[in-house]
Amino acid sequence: MTTVQITTREGSPLTIDAREGLSVMEIIRDAGVDELLALCGGCCSCATCHVHVAPEDLDRLEPMSTDEDDLLESSDNRVPTSRLSCQIRFVNALDGLRLTIAPEE
Repeated sequence: MTTVQITTREGSPLTIDAREGLSVMEIIRDAGVDELLALCGGCCSCATCHVHVAPEDLDRLEPMSTDEDDLLESSDNRVPTSRLSCQIRFVNALDGLRLTIAPEE
């Protein structure tokens, strides 16, 4: 089984099962992690699924779209490794992906 490693806002580590084809946002939501609001349901229109990807894992991801970049631009918590988890399509090559849920805006 492939996994994603999450750190919650409180610093608690979680390892959750991940299925290819889902977005990382869906994987986190389906695991019952309620810190990730994902209010738009994955339409790349709200930025409430903001995560900080481990720097070592960032180059494993597809490049960020202009829409994702524009949404993150308005975040006070944006860092160089910021991504919207709804825009990260999980593939088996991302097994072990590490990320932290960004602080709430």
